[in-house]
Amino acid sequence: MKKIEPAVQTFLVNTPAVGAGITSTSYIDLSQIASLLNRRFYRQGINWAVSGMKIYSGTSGQVTISKLPETWVMSNSWEKGFRSWQRMNKEALEEAESVRPRFLDFKIFADSDHHQLGVAANLLPTNVLGGTPLQPGEWDYSKYVVPNSPGGGVNNYEVIATGASYPGGGFSGLNAVSLIEGYASSRALPNVVDPNVPDDLADAGGPTPENWLSAIFNEGTNQDDQVLDDMRTENNLAPYPFENDGVNVDTMYPNGANQFSGMQLHDFETISNTTIGGITRVKGGMFPCGLIRIDHVPGETTANLAIQIDLVPGSHRGYLCEPMTEM
Repeated sequence: MKKIEPAVQTFLVNTPAVGAGITSTSYIDLSQIASLLNRRFYRQGINWAVSGMKIYSGTSGQVTISKLPETWVMSNSWEKGFRSWQRMNKEALEEAESVRPRFLDFKIFADSDHHQLGVAANLLPTNVLGGTPLQPGEWDYSKYVVPNSPGGGVNNYEVIATGASYPGGGFSGLNAVSLIEGYASSRALPNVVDPNVPDDLADAGGPTPENWLSAIFNEGTNQDDQVLDDMRTENNLAPYPFENDGVNVDTMYPNGANQFSGMQLHDFETISNTTIGGITRVKGGMFPCGLIRIDHVPGETTANLAIQIDLVPGSHRGYLCEPMTEM
């Protein structure tokens, strides 16, 4: 069995304080935090295992924990976006390999709100409630450089995982493109009717049936006509909406622009004045790219949250996780 390397398994972050009834939105990038706590580089393209969380608040309120969706859509979108980014860099570096940065990594924002807040708003770990966070190192999110055809020049775009492309300038001033929307726009759609069958399929009766193969088994009054008619007219559309399905005129990928736009719900908790010890527990799970969104609404007075996050020991440099390419 591979030796488990030593790595910090528990850390604490503090969200900003906001007034009663006002929503505070914060983000955590587990790879950034693991890099700081262990003083070594963890790539963002990891699906992180989290054992659980404990939340402390001195007042009542509500908290919502969200993450990137655990779907084949997110997995394939990330991988296709990653491969395109790698190819872009490889072609640019062909004649200048020596300028390749040592810590080059495909880093993405979770959604448009994360893109708007920028990397400086990521929560960083502290040792105590209300303590001073660790001093960050360089953690630059990735960009695509897209030729502006036919006008010439190029456009720089940062990358968001979920939601619609082009949400507007973020904290850096650059616009962004969405991995899920880009993936949806690059794929073929289902047939409007599948199977797309000939009308003669149901003609299996009478003296000159077109579907004579089925008519061979007619025995007096036979139900095949009705059965085949049901087969032809029912359950032949995909069980999800898609562009040009007769109703919708745009792609409808979950967590893209039009269907559950944004991140996937992980947990929702109400913090009450009767909570024992003031502690609210949040379930564990897998967090693609280690990106976590926290929405907190205090119920009574100005308040913030102290959040303890417990990771899971494992074989990936001390943690239980898997590459996004294997998600």
